[in-house]
Amino acid sequence: MHLTKRFFTMNTLAVLFSIGLTILAVIIFVATYTKVLGREAGIEQFQRAFEVRAAISEIKKEALTLGFEGLLDKTYQQDLTDRVNVLNASAILIVGREVMFATQHFNKIDIEKSLMLSSESNRNEIELDGQTYLFNRADFKLSSGDSGILLLLAPIKVNTKVYWMLGIFTIGFFTVVFLLMNAWISYKFSRSIIIPISRLKDAAVKIREGDLSGEISEDGEGEIRELGITLELMRIKLKESVYLQQKYDDNRKFLVSSISHDLKTPVTSIKGYIEGIIDGVAKTPEKMEEYLETARSKAILVNAMIDDLLLYSKLDLNQLPYHFEKSDLTSYFEDCVADHKYECEKANVAIALINELKEPVKVLIDGERLKRVVQNIIDNAMTYAGKANGKIDIILRETRTSAIIEIKDNGNGIPEDKLPFIFERFYQVDPSRKNGSGLGLAIAKQIIEGHDGKIWAKSAVGEGTGIMISLKKF
Repeated sequence: MHLTKRFFTMNTLAVLFSIGLTILAVIIFVATYTKVLGREAGIEQFQRAFEVRAAISEIKKEALTLGFEGLLDKTYQQDLTDRVNVLNASAILIVGREVMFATQHFNKIDIEKSLMLSSESNRNEIELDGQTYLFNRADFKLSSGDSGILLLLAPIKVNTKVYWMLGIFTIGFFTVVFLLMNAWISYKFSRSIIIPISRLKDAAVKIREGDLSGEISEDGEGEIRELGITLELMRIKLKESVYLQQKYDDNRKFLVSSISHDLKTPVTSIKGYIEGIIDGVAKTPEKMEEYLETARSKAILVNAMIDDLLLYSKLDLNQLPYHFEKSDLTSYFEDCVADHKYECEKANVAIALINELKEPVKVLIDGERLKRVVQNIIDNAMTYAGKANGKIDIILRETRTSAIIEIKDNGNGIPEDKLPFIFERFYQVDPSRKNGSGLGLAIAKQIIEGHDGKIWAKSAVGEGTGIMISLKKF
């Protein structure tokens, strides 16, 4: 419920509750007052006034039904006299200013005063000769053009002390109950509004000062709760923005340091070979071709390193979109083997696909990104495969929920103490054989994790290395 509606509802209920409790208290007060002081306390005046008012109202309704001519009937006048005498009341019939019938004698001044005061619609009591009367009046339009009036008067005794006591008690009790209810409402609102707002203010101050570590609790109700949720979402977004900015800064520093460190050697080589050509060191066409080919291969290496650096930076910042499609695992890796077959044969390395799947397996993959993973792993395997009979096997297996791909070479293997670090950026198992960016397996790890998969390695020195990939089956 919105705060405005809730506040209005609670205040309305407070008023209604105070009124109801006051009525109950007045009833108890009257009953107690009568019991303690007896009937002489004047409480019976309330009952008599109610009974008389009801009786003369009934006489008025009956008179309006009969009409003024019926009121002039002697039999009805006798009956009317008996009824008003029981009530200790009086009835007067007036045409114009002349009294036609009266059950009790009133002087002309009192009658005129009664007619004047009874014409005021907001009065139900009049004062005549020091006596208080309840009155009721019925007006008739006669065929002669005159106006007929039935005036009913009943004397009552008024004990002002009781009235004053009852009035003061009623007003006082209502005021106390209403104030207590408002105090309770204020307390409830302070707990559900003021305290949560104070906490939100403290949280906003912390955010302004750059402290984004504190979680904002969802206290309060209605708009206060929604404000807390909004501030918490804002804090999370700001924290993510700060983290992303830090990642940008780290990656910028990483790129600068990597480019300056890892590109220095091949660029120096390119420069050296070109200067050798310019200085005439390569005097023969064969020597010049050798220098140019070496410079070209170094330039290709530099280009590959720059591509790897940029790709890794984008993957690390989650800036590279994936386009997933459900693909058949066997068909996909048959294509991968075909793509790399010529390159492997050129390097004198045999590549084969070993399918241990009992039935077709579907996986959700981005084909282009996964090809980059396979290429990076095969490039590493070709580098470290056995020279005499180099061999790379791609083995397909499955568990109940996952597809397992193993890309295995028959190289020298990786020492156990170095195995946990091979997926870190720029890590080289054998620094003396550095011929890449050192980001191949780091890029592979990022892409596989982008597929909600896992990648790890198993190796034994002298037996080769296997890179394992696990992907969910669909």
